[in-house]
Order: sequence, then structure tokens, then C-alpha cells
Amino acid sequence: MDTTSRERWRRPGPTPQQRRADLWIGLGVTALALVSLALARSAGMFILGMPHSVAEQTFWAVAATLPLAWRRRWPEAVTLVISVAYILGQARAAPEGQVTSGALFAAIYTLGAWGRNRRLARRLRLGVIGSMFAWLAFYYAVHGFQDVGPDAFSQAVGPVPPILAVVVKGVLINALFFGFAYLFGDTAWVAARRDQELREQAEELRRSQAQARERAVIGERVRIARELHDVVAHHVSVMGVQAAACRRVFDRNPDAARTALSAIEETARTAVDELRRMLGLLRASGPDRDDRQPGGAGLDQIPGLVDRARDAGLQATAGVYGDPVPLPDSVSQAAYRIVQEAVTNTLKHARATVLDVRIRYLAQEVEVDVTDNGQGGAVPDDRGLGLVGMRERVTAHDGALEVGPRLGGGWRVRARFPVPSTVAEQPA
Repeated sequence: MDTTSRERWRRPGPTPQQRRADLWIGLGVTALALVSLALARSAGMFILGMPHSVAEQTFWAVAATLPLAWRRRWPEAVTLVISVAYILGQARAAPEGQVTSGALFAAIYTLGAWGRNRRLARRLRLGVIGSMFAWLAFYYAVHGFQDVGPDAFSQAVGPVPPILAVVVKGVLINALFFGFAYLFGDTAWVAARRDQELREQAEELRRSQAQARERAVIGERVRIARELHDVVAHHVSVMGVQAAACRRVFDRNPDAARTALSAIEETARTAVDELRRMLGLLRASGPDRDDRQPGGAGLDQIPGLVDRARDAGLQATAGVYGDPVPLPDSVSQAAYRIVQEAVTNTLKHARATVLDVRIRYLAQEVEVDVTDNGQGGAVPDDRGLGLVGMRERVTAHDGALEVGPRLGGGWRVRARFPVPSTVAEQPA
């Protein structure tokens, strides 16, 4: 939020809960003012002179406190009403002054904290405070020391004349209370504005993170689609070669032609399946990214990844478990990319010394499992974006992904891909 925005910022109005709280506060303060009035009358504390009727005294006590029930909804009006009621009550010798003066300070504070128009709030507060000091000066000048007896200051021993000391003390106390009400109100308003700025920044950060994740998803989908495009193109090329061979031997060698047609049929099914995956990935439209990785990578290149990890200083091992079966190129590429991302994350983030890569050929699935002995736990931002690509690749092949810290320490990435039954049933 820049300087202009800060100057134009308006604090949102009170919530329904805050309005209900103000209502109860106003009623409570009013009840307290009436109790204070009854006690003052009972003790004969008529400092400002003999008061008028009980009804009038009650009216001034209520008028100077009850508006607090709407202090955050209409802070300007509440401050004006309370200040006018307070001064008029003092002028009419209302004996209750403790609770009503507190209500006045609260109104000034609320105007500073909740005033929508900052210029009006500042001028109104300064005007009220100036009016209070003007009333105090008038009171001292007209009524302050008329009834002071000759022996009122008989025990005064300080260096300052007694009357001057009383005046200065009253001015200082009022200045202290009014100053605190003014400054604390401004402080509350600034705190509310900063809180709003922090919420806006947090929301902007969430939007940026969401956009980054979306861009990562789109980028991964485009890369995967490119790889699948290469696979489909390969299958279509193979179908063309097989069809040409079938045409040449169709008349003189029917058995060889039938074999070629069976191969074309199986290749066509595989190509259609890969095409379906590619189109599914491209359903979410988005900008292309010019960061294509080299195609053709598969599980057979995982030993090269392990060798590079070993060259980087890790105790890296790789193992194959089960009877290997030929996999669709897209599955092999997806499994390789997941292992590649897991190994990269281990080198960059895990601070590990041991890396273990395992490939398991199960009955109807193939599984890749990458573990290390590094620091498991919270996922860094860039590793988190890498997980986006892993999930996209696994989801594209209806597989399952498990990523997280291991119980014995370290980090694990395990992905499982279903293998088509026609492929799983073929001999190794």
C-alpha cells in the first residue's frame, strides 16, 4: 500500500459482534455513572456548587455516557454529543464527573481509532480538547477560587504559589489524559491499517503461490504431452512400417501378414491409449514453456542417474526386483522423470549421504522407490513445485504417489504405475 493509498484508506465499519459489544459497554457505563451519581449525592460531594433537580442530574449523567453504545458506528456524532453533554453538565453543577470524564476520553479515543475521515477526526478531536481547556480556564477564572477560605492553603510549603499550583496541576492532568486519548486513538487506527496491509499482502502471496503452482502444473502437462506426442508418433510410424510389410507379403505369405496385422492392431491400441492420455493432459489450457527436456528417457537410463548421484558424493545404489516386462514408453518415461526429480531433490535439499533407488515389477504394476537418509520434514518451495510434476505424471497414468519423511529418518518418493494386462502377460 503506497502513501496515496494509505491516505485514502478507510477503516471498515464495526462488525455486528463489535456493535453488540458497544451496546453492552454503553449500558454498563451508563449504569456505573448513575451509581456514581447516587454515591456523590449521598456523600454531599457538590464541588461545582449546589446541583439542580435529581432528574436533571440524571439526564446529564445519561447523556454523557449512553452514546458510547454507538461509539464505533458513529464516532464523530458520539464525540460531539458526549463533549457537549459533559460541558453543559459541568456548567449546571452536575455532581457526577468521574465516569462522565472517562466516557469523554473513550469517545476521543474511539474517534481517533475509527474515524473514517481522518482530517475531520483530527480537527474534531482538537476542537473538543480545545473546548475542554477553554471551559477549564473559564471555570478557574469565574468560579474556581470564590469560596476558598483564608486558611485553605495554610499548610502549603512548596515554592509555587498555591493557586498557581492548583491551576497548573489541573491543566497537566487534563493534558495527560487528553493526550493519551488522542495518541492512542491514532495508534489504534495505524495498527488497523497495517493489519489490513498484512492481510492484503498475505492474500497477494497466496494468489502468487497459486499462480506459480498453476504455471508449474501447466508446464508439466505440456512437457508430458510432448513426450506422449513422441510416443504416439513412434507408434504411428511403426504401424506404417508394419502395414507396408504386410502389403508386400500378403499374397505369398499369409501367416507373416497376419502377424504384421496383429502387431498393427496392438500398436494401434497402444497409440490410442497414449493419445487419450495426451488429450487428457491438455484439457487445461495454458501458455507453452520453452523448456522441453530430451525425449526417449526411460527406466533403462536410471543407472545413469545413480552414477551421477554417486559422482556427486552420495553412496548411491540401484536395484531391480521382480521379472522385468516391457513397458509402454509413456509409463517408462514417467517413471524415469519421477526418479530423476527425486534424485535431484535429494542432491539439492536433503543433505543426505545415502541414496537408494529400487524398481519393482509387480503382478500388474511397476513401482519406483527412491529413499535417502537426509532431513525429512517440511517440503521446500522448489521441491513442492517438483511434486506438482510428479503428481501430474502419476495421475496421467492412473497411478499412485507417496512422498514424505520415513519413520526411520530420511525421505521417500514412491510411485506405482499400473501395467496393461496385455503387457504384463508377455514374457520378459
